[in-house]
Amino acid sequence: MRSFSPRFRPRLRLAFLAPLLGMIISLLATPASAWWWKKDTYTETRYPIVLVNGMFGFDTTAFGLVEYWYKIPRELEKSGAEVYVAQVSGLASTEQRGLELLAQLEELQAITGAEGFNLIGHSHGGPTSRFVAGVRPDLVKSVTSVGSPHKGSPVADLVLEVGDTPVVGDAAFVIMEALSGLINLMSNNPTDNGQDATASLQSLSSSGSADFNQRFPAAIPSDCGEGDYEVDGIRYYSWGGTQAFTNPLDPSDYFFSILAPQIDEANDGLVGRCSSHMGMVIRDDYRMNHIDETNLLFGLHSLLDTDPVAVYRQHANRLQNAGL
Repeated sequence: MRSFSPRFRPRLRLAFLAPLLGMIISLLATPASAWWWKKDTYTETRYPIVLVNGMFGFDTTAFGLVEYWYKIPRELEKSGAEVYVAQVSGLASTEQRGLELLAQLEELQAITGAEGFNLIGHSHGGPTSRFVAGVRPDLVKSVTSVGSPHKGSPVADLVLEVGDTPVVGDAAFVIMEALSGLINLMSNNPTDNGQDATASLQSLSSSGSADFNQRFPAAIPSDCGEGDYEVDGIRYYSWGGTQAFTNPLDPSDYFFSILAPQIDEANDGLVGRCSSHMGMVIRDDYRMNHIDETNLLFGLHSLLDTDPVAVYRQHANRLQNAGL
């Protein structure tokens, strides 16, 4: 057998390596087709996701210091989701908020050409989204509520009761409306229909919610179970928390801990477990208080349960798997 002299061996190695090096360079130059790089599509849904705020809600405050949906839109977008944040009045009736959301969805559809939207509403954002699904089902593919008082909140009942008290009640409503107006100003919210604390609380009260449910009953269970998963082609989901105090560094925890005893069932500081049920109940016992559910304030949530951002990512993937 013929052998190669030592001086030819380096040339032989290069002859074999040259095509391999060329292929590696080619793969590096086109990462989209490289085996080691794969686009993350975990949260890529068929229809855009629209996040709908609750009472006192906003997008971001001045200078972007505080976000209502802290990190959630960005983390969803990183893995393929198309996300929009609605801005509806912080204090208004469900119907008024619903009409504001409807106008924004119509504008968004005109701009993007989207066939419909996946609405995710926190707190009052849940009934607000249900209103739109009821009056314009063609615009809605799914409704998801997060910590929403579908059967009312005893806290709203209590505040309305206090509101009947001369001087004290008037002062409470004035403070609420002033606070909501300030938040509206700081967040440059384009929706400016005034602030109506009475209308907001009545919508979130037990009697107001019962009236709303008679007119918009889709996916609302008669008891503490689940509601219909799909109504008129729209899928319904919900989840909520049952822990008022979750992180000692979060000042809101102390506020919710005062309110929690006013509700005679497990709750997030404002909304009871059963009241949060709508459609498919993903989970109703997260260790989250009412604002942990949107990862506000700066993500100061319980370290003993799922990160709120992960819950939204998982749900986006759930919508994806459902063809939504």
